[in-house]
Amino acid sequence: MTLCMATTSVPGDLPDKLRAIASAGFKSAELHEPDFTGFYGSASDIRAMAQELGLEIGLLQPFRNLEGQENQAAEFDRLEAKFDLMGALGTDLLLVGSARVMKDGVEFSRIADDLARAAELAANRDIRLAYLALPWAQRITHDSDARKIVDAVGQSNFGLALNSYFSLAGGRRPADLRDLDGGKIFHVQLSDAPRLDTDIRMLKRQFGMLPGLGRLNLNGFVKVLARAGYQEAWSIARVGEQGQATSAEQLTRDGYRALVSLLDEAFGSEPGISLPAPGLPARSRVRGIEFIEFAVDETTHKQLVAVLVSMCFRMERRHIAKSVELLRQGAINIVVNSDESGYARSAFANHGPCVCDMGIRVDDSKLAVERATALGTELYSQPVGTGELDIPAIRGVGGSVVHFIDERSNLHRVWDIEFEPVQKTAAIPPAGLRRIDHVAQTMADDEMRSWLLYYATTFDMRKSEIVSVADPSGIIHSQPVESPEGELRLNLNGAVGQKTFAATFLADRIGAGVQHIAFLTDDIFETSATLDGQDFARLEVSENYYEDLRVRYALDPELVDRMRAGNILYERLGDAEYFQIYSRPIFNGFFFEIVERRAGYQGYGATNASMRLAAQLKCQRKA
Repeated sequence: MTLCMATTSVPGDLPDKLRAIASAGFKSAELHEPDFTGFYGSASDIRAMAQELGLEIGLLQPFRNLEGQENQAAEFDRLEAKFDLMGALGTDLLLVGSARVMKDGVEFSRIADDLARAAELAANRDIRLAYLALPWAQRITHDSDARKIVDAVGQSNFGLALNSYFSLAGGRRPADLRDLDGGKIFHVQLSDAPRLDTDIRMLKRQFGMLPGLGRLNLNGFVKVLARAGYQEAWSIARVGEQGQATSAEQLTRDGYRALVSLLDEAFGSEPGISLPAPGLPARSRVRGIEFIEFAVDETTHKQLVAVLVSMCFRMERRHIAKSVELLRQGAINIVVNSDESGYARSAFANHGPCVCDMGIRVDDSKLAVERATALGTELYSQPVGTGELDIPAIRGVGGSVVHFIDERSNLHRVWDIEFEPVQKTAAIPPAGLRRIDHVAQTMADDEMRSWLLYYATTFDMRKSEIVSVADPSGIIHSQPVESPEGELRLNLNGAVGQKTFAATFLADRIGAGVQHIAFLTDDIFETSATLDGQDFARLEVSENYYEDLRVRYALDPELVDRMRAGNILYERLGDAEYFQIYSRPIFNGFFFEIVERRAGYQGYGATNASMRLAAQLKCQRKA
């Protein structure tokens, strides 16, 4: 059992593809024949290159239109030539796709006879043929058809190839495969897609996704095949236009992460079946956000602290050795780092003032790091000074840092160990902000899938449907992902185009970043009244919004007036209600949000997003 990735999934030329596949951790590659024909070298050169990288060419694909042709002798000559090529490549497995074009009136028996003849020729070379039903083929379009062909051919070197996308995307279930003989399955390609009950021939290019990014039941698919006795390669199949990452390296890392996480989850409950990679600790259960850390310089330090103080945060502690301060309210810890050395300074140099670090509370920080690094995440470390804790950390997708805090050691005492109380500080009454409700990270749209895989495979988190938000200058794709109990809620926002509010935030940055942080209150009107006395700079909401709000929800005019007075936004889903206040943007597009959730509201105010974006763009232009 090996982990494999198809070269057709990866952008670039063949040497770059193979290097990226090997570097990500795969041990086998499906060689897409057009990658060979476009390579300026011999098959032996490819074999040597792969061996040097620690890869095997596990399969050559595809061979099409073999059965039911007018001139069958010519097709068998073409097949023999492919066998010669396979010998030079060092592989014994050929993927044969069911014919898209055949002469008219070909019977099932003729198809079986042609493929039996091909199997005989392959057997003379110790070669195996894996037959794949294609939804757009002329006759053999589904797994059940291909299984009948395999049974009719009846030769040990002629087996079945399966692609999860073809098997499940049309609304079929993994249970439909439960009577398969695993010994007759030679190759399995894994590909995700939206769960759409439609003709998947229309979706091939758009919806070939990495496992975990779509809605197919790949966990059940893998379990059914494993129970059937399948013990060959698990391969990442072609990734369509909607699944492409920004580079070959990122795409293969994402593919490895997605595949290993899927197999680990599927096999974890299957006794007697072992994963072809080191066992993983379980996905970390998140207990909340321990801290958010900003990297600033002297000027932006004053600006950030002023905004935090206007929201009634209080300066409570300073680091024992660095220019780092802790501001608090409720269970919210905001770290402001203006030190001249260390990671925060380099983050500031690359991104300007930004969120450079996030501390997440987990059950076991050591196991959280072990899982993340086993999935290909880079470990993060920096020199630890006298009196400082060595807090386990990993890199985020865009180069940011995530630290893990638990209560199994002294890590949860970091504020007492590394920080000293501030003796003289203003006695600011709190505004009722209890904890961090959610964090929104903005990135280029083609990076969003990498971030989603990063969070969903490292932590016990679930994704919701992507929401497309209309910005006055384009579209933003928003992907919510959250832990089961809501201790960690994230909004991943993919910027499409160059002029959206999200895109302007990215313009002067290297990579993705946190664009806004939302704080939770139990009474937004009481919080709003408190902030009035602190000169909190709110985002101004248009009068037209409140007129529309009153009519849309049939609200009490007095309630609408209270919201208008505080520039408070509102959404209702059934009996559940959501209230929002936004700060004016700072740092070229960063902002804070204050929210109240009533009656179990679980969303993020999607109906308000377009209006909010228009107001933020207007505010930013004035600045």
